[in-house]
Parts: sequence; C-alpha cells; structure tokens
Amino acid sequence: MLEDEQLITAVYDALARRHPKSRTRGRKGTPADVVLRLLLLKHIRNWSYQVLEREVRTNLVYRDFTHVGGAKAPDAKTMGRWGLALGRRRSKRSIAEWWNSPKRTTS
Repeated sequence: MLEDEQLITAVYDALARRHPKSRTRGRKGTPADVVLRLLLLKHIRNWSYQVLEREVRTNLVYRDFTHVGGAKAPDAKTMGRWGLALGRRRSKRSIAEWWNSPKRTTS
C-alpha cells in the first residue's frame, strides 16, 4: 500500500483540489507519501491528531516510518486538514481494502 502509485496519486490529487492553482502557486506542499504514512499511522494506532503530532515529533522510529526525517513534524491542525481533504470514508476504505487484500499477506 505504501508504495502503491495509484493510491499516492489519489492522495496527491485530493490535496491539490483543496485550493485552485495549488499545484502551481506558493511553496511546495508535503509529499503525498508522507501524508499517506502519517494518516495511516494515525488510523492504525487510533490516535487523535494531537497525539500523532506529539509522537511523530518525539519518536525517531515514527519519523523514519513517515519519511518526516529531520524536518519539522506537521502540526495537528495541518494533519486534520489533510484528513478532511482526503475524506474520512475514502481513506479508511482504502486502508481496510489494503489490509484485507491477498497481496499484503504474501508480501
């Protein structure tokens, strides 16, 4: 799931639809794979956005998993906006489909 180009493209497109011309104007946004990994971690751990922010900021393992690395961790309000942009049902359904897929058990 984390390397699925179709899913990453869907996340990128959803983030780009938040504002007109967001793909061509302003500073670069957070990469779609980072957003996907952050929201996946939130879902798997059943955390709030505030807890997700705190854990990613302080835990090196989570920083590595989410590809945040040495950069500043996104704040809870920003991650909440990403969740709204992706749509709660869409992201949960995609995660559930991946979790139940036969590909996951064989890889």
